[in-house]
Amino acid sequence: MSIITLTSDFGNLDYRVAAVKGKILSLNSKVNIVDITHDIQAFNLIQTSYIVRNAYKYFPKGTIHILSVDSFYNRSRKNILYKADGSYFLAADNGLLSLVFFDIKPEAIYEITLNNRFDDVVNFTSTDVFVPAAVHLANGGLPEVIGRKIDSAKELLFPKPVFNESEKMIIGEVTYIDNFGNIISNISKDFFESTGKGNEGFTIKFRNLTLSRVYSSHTEVVSDWERETEFHGQSAAIFNDSQLLELTIYKGSKKNGAKSLFGLNVGENIYVEFV
Repeated sequence: MSIITLTSDFGNLDYRVAAVKGKILSLNSKVNIVDITHDIQAFNLIQTSYIVRNAYKYFPKGTIHILSVDSFYNRSRKNILYKADGSYFLAADNGLLSLVFFDIKPEAIYEITLNNRFDDVVNFTSTDVFVPAAVHLANGGLPEVIGRKIDSAKELLFPKPVFNESEKMIIGEVTYIDNFGNIISNISKDFFESTGKGNEGFTIKFRNLTLSRVYSSHTEVVSDWERETEFHGQSAAIFNDSQLLELTIYKGSKKNGAKSLFGLNVGENIYVEFV
């Protein structure tokens, strides 16, 4: 059974998510539809790329992913199909897919030509373009039938950390805040370890706060499980399951997590100073 996933900034209050699902089922009632999320902040491509990049890898190869974020229709902007890492990804040509695959070269890129004639009417990109293209692929159709191969698509630069050699300091930034209020940076474990090699220690600095240890997981914060509740609310830095430096509060939430207690926002800097 073919799988089509949906990611959007539509939210769940309006009709749009239901319309997309209804259109898929009207074309193929046997497709397995999976929601990744519809709670993307409006037009937020960085947030979308983080979520999709970390989610799609758990799906079988050949899964078709529809990314309806900043996907309003305009004849001057292409809609594209990426074949990458063994699966298909449909989105507007707004740079989103270049953020998802900033370190992976797509196997092929297509401009979706379905419903793209001068007299075609497109009211809603997701139902009128993405869904017919996705169902075509789900039915075993070739991408060349619904699109023409192109050499490149719009590219955006994913914010990367930099290393200041003279000050022996990594300068990174907050790229995502999750549902528990955890603050995720763009500093990877590999970059952290390679730049810090040969140094005795480090200090993580943000706002007026500092941390001097990185845990391997949230639960490593607890040193005595008989007294586990005493560790609730303890601040820590970890490398999360995406191997990115994360600032967290043990057993924190949106209301009392790292975001609210540290006061950091997306785009603010996080520093790692080596000694």
